[in-house]
Amino acid sequence: MNQTPESVIEPYTLLRAALSLFKKPPADLGNQELSQAQRQARNEYDIETRVLNSKQAINVMVSEQELAMAFAEVQGRFEDEEAFAAALAANQLCEERLRAALSRQCKVNAILERVASQAPKVNDVEVGIFYHLHPEKFHVPEQRVARHILISINPDYPENTRENALRRIEEIAETLQRKPHKFANLALKNSECPTALNGGELGSLVKGKLYPELDEALFMLKENQISSTVETEIGFHLIQCLKIIHAETLSLIKATPKIKQLMQDRSRRNCQRTWLASLPATNPAKVE
Repeated sequence: MNQTPESVIEPYTLLRAALSLFKKPPADLGNQELSQAQRQARNEYDIETRVLNSKQAINVMVSEQELAMAFAEVQGRFEDEEAFAAALAANQLCEERLRAALSRQCKVNAILERVASQAPKVNDVEVGIFYHLHPEKFHVPEQRVARHILISINPDYPENTRENALRRIEEIAETLQRKPHKFANLALKNSECPTALNGGELGSLVKGKLYPELDEALFMLKENQISSTVETEIGFHLIQCLKIIHAETLSLIKATPKIKQLMQDRSRRNCQRTWLASLPATNPAKVE
């Protein structure tokens, strides 16, 4: 008895759906999760079949090089050949079946790219209208480049009681008053934050990214200035402002490349969606 399309679920499509929805392979899903993944896999396979049956698919070929790159990318996610083979078997796949699924996926992507290439190009008038309608998208808030030192409070360790932690951070602060250039070195030797390995560097920060007490201290500092001791719920800190990057609003000229890319991507997606919606339903009697 022939299977109907509704009962056919291609293993690689199911694997993709499971990973997309739940970050887990099908074998690790509960019944409800598996049912949801199966529904998505059927829908995706149906859409792919409609794409492959379209007139836009004529003469679209997948090169051996493209297929080899796709296969290598999947294989590269595993530690070794044994782990790769085990994963294939666990998902009802073999190398031949995986290559066939990847070839199908590459061809679908190529067809969709061909369709997207027909999207109208965004012009400067459209860019200008978008810029003036969405000014908030082009305001860059003030940022501070900073680094810090943390001595945590943990009563379970004698050196980290509140009294001892405060004494230790104040000793470091005293050293920094004399030798501020030693901040990175002292962070490496003393800080109990993972950033210690990078000299306490926190990177570029906007307001609201740190504990409120640290946030307030950092945005009151001048460049290269070091704060007094700051206490948060996790311990005591010293924070240094390395650089102030002032707030700005991007000009239309500076914003144009970003706007064009954003609008062109949107236009391409709309073109693809409209085209997909126009495709006829797959023939129930035909199963790939």
